[in-house]
Amino acid sequence: MSNIKKAYIAGGCFWGMEDLFRVRKGIIDTEVGYIGGQNDHPNYRNHPGHAEGIELTYDAEETSFREILDYFFRIHNPTTVDRQGNDIGSSYRSAIFIQNEEEQKTAEEVIKIVNASKRWDGDAVTTLEPIATFWPAEPEHQDYLVRNPNGYTCHFERFGSFL
Repeated sequence: MSNIKKAYIAGGCFWGMEDLFRVRKGIIDTEVGYIGGQNDHPNYRNHPGHAEGIELTYDAEETSFREILDYFFRIHNPTTVDRQGNDIGSSYRSAIFIQNEEEQKTAEEVIKIVNASKRWDGDAVTTLEPIATFWPAEPEHQDYLVRNPNGYTCHFERFGSFL
């Protein structure tokens, strides 16, 4: 079980991110929640400073943090500050929550590759933030698009791999 790792990212509404990542090779589990904010025990109505994030549990023998970030930058617009689609505010920021120096280095490298590709109209504004407590969202937000297949999302795969 030493190959089982977790990654923490935010790229807009957590429903769409979760729905796309859940079916990726190597992803064992997904959970949506709040991360990087000011209060303990945040909820949908009270999460100041928290991003709507996702906790990805993955098998590092089947996928890597680098591959996760590659896909992350393909399914949301990392060039908009505090916004994805119709969702506006810091809850919808593009962020990677860094757990160690290796993740920091990988995230910086992938961002350089994404920016150099010129596929987006501008450079990524994705923040690299220190890992913080991940607070799972309420049950009605977990697996939302599985239970509501016509529910709102602004996430979709826009490009092929950057790597």
